[in-house]
Amino acid sequence: GLGWPVAGALLAGFGGSLPDGGTSHGVLIGAPTGSTVKAVADGRVVFADWMNGYGLILIVDHGNGTMSLYAHNEALLRDVGTTVKRGDAIASVGNSGGQGRPGLYFELRRNGQPVNPMGWLQKR
Repeated sequence: GLGWPVAGALLAGFGGSLPDGGTSHGVLIGAPTGSTVKAVADGRVVFADWMNGYGLILIVDHGNGTMSLYAHNEALLRDVGTTVKRGDAIASVGNSGGQGRPGLYFELRRNGQPVNPMGWLQKR
């Protein structure tokens, strides 16, 4: 399995309700502001900017149609085009997405469609 992007408590699972009332297409992991967010697998940064509903978001393309999204960050540590390795620091946890408390919103997408990341992340 893939490593977890940040240590913390699971606040919302795949298909669950987010604090803002929206439906989670990933997982929301509560963690202190400034905590290090790590890439779950090798890839290349294809987006690193502000996006409505996600706040500061970084997207990594892992190839073969698989991408990981890391949202609600306080700061982004990598630029578009940067190659990252599994475990590299890529962002820091924040509350830029308006979920009411600091945390990381993480999605895994396959061919553009959200997939349940719990089947890919290491059991803990």
